[in-house]
Amino acid sequence: MQTLPYSALTNPHISYVYELYYTAFERLRKVPEITSVDDNDRFCEIVQSCLREHLSVIPRLAMGVIEIQNTISSEECDRFMTTLLRSRISRRVIAEQHLALTETFHSPWHFPNAKKSTIAPEDEFVGEIFLRCNAKEIVEQCATTARDLMSKAYGPKVKIPEVVIKGHLDTTFPYIPSHIEYMIGELLRNSMQAVIEHPRDPTPPIEVLICEAAQHVIIRISDQGGGIDREILPYLWSFVKGPRRQTRLQNLERVPKLAGTMQELRYADPVMAADVERHGEKRSSSLSALSGRQPDLRLGMGLPLSRIYAEYWAGSLEIHSLEGYGIDAFLQISKLGNKNEVLSTRAAMDAV
Repeated sequence: MQTLPYSALTNPHISYVYELYYTAFERLRKVPEITSVDDNDRFCEIVQSCLREHLSVIPRLAMGVIEIQNTISSEECDRFMTTLLRSRISRRVIAEQHLALTETFHSPWHFPNAKKSTIAPEDEFVGEIFLRCNAKEIVEQCATTARDLMSKAYGPKVKIPEVVIKGHLDTTFPYIPSHIEYMIGELLRNSMQAVIEHPRDPTPPIEVLICEAAQHVIIRISDQGGGIDREILPYLWSFVKGPRRQTRLQNLERVPKLAGTMQELRYADPVMAADVERHGEKRSSSLSALSGRQPDLRLGMGLPLSRIYAEYWAGSLEIHSLEGYGIDAFLQISKLGNKNEVLSTRAAMDAV
């Protein structure tokens, strides 16, 4: 952030985000050396507090880069946003992984001679990483939540397209559930909205094809929702450009906090935390993050943020639009463990 022009740094949203990170750095650097379990527990409380405070980073950052376009170019704004969000993901993954491993350490089954359930938690998770994410189940869960969102947004009588899943239905892979659910959830949500807003009789289904290869999994989501408008298509992956900038800015002002992943929401929502504790769930779904956002609120961030998540784990997200017919979205997921994370350059991350 310090590489931005002074006039950009004086923007209240950019300045707010800068102060958040500076304050977090000051708190963490003053933590004494951890030499015991109690020391680690106190450190985890500080980390959780930082995670809660940083819930407002994404919407405030997005509003800031939209407002400073008169100071720096749109291309520079997008580059700055991408670099900062990518480095933010890396820091949060480290923090959340440490919290999850600490939670595992304190679990009753962790200790020697403890009785373990038929499906022991350590067989399912390594920290935040779920070792056997099932592609079909994730798509089904995201589709169910997206349908609920559409009913809330358009009314109970609206004809919601069915989601038909084909391909390698037994595909499993190690991944962080909140990341994959966020990406698939956003894609299905967009497809359902497009089909509903371009009605046909009968309502065409949304087709999801799952393809598994040795090193990666590809999920294709196809709809017949009329495709993407030609005036919007060139700005599909931009955080700041496009004809709907002012609308996006107004919508972002209505979202003081944005839980981009389940981990963020879990630390921020006491109602959800109580529900998880009541049902004894070790892990919950990031679908709650999707349902927590107002159904009619379009922020213009779902696709570019989903691409950043995909590329961070050496994957990709591409969309091919046939104007007047529909779109094909291709989400390629690298199986975690066979490729390094795609980080920004050291100099770029230090600058942020």
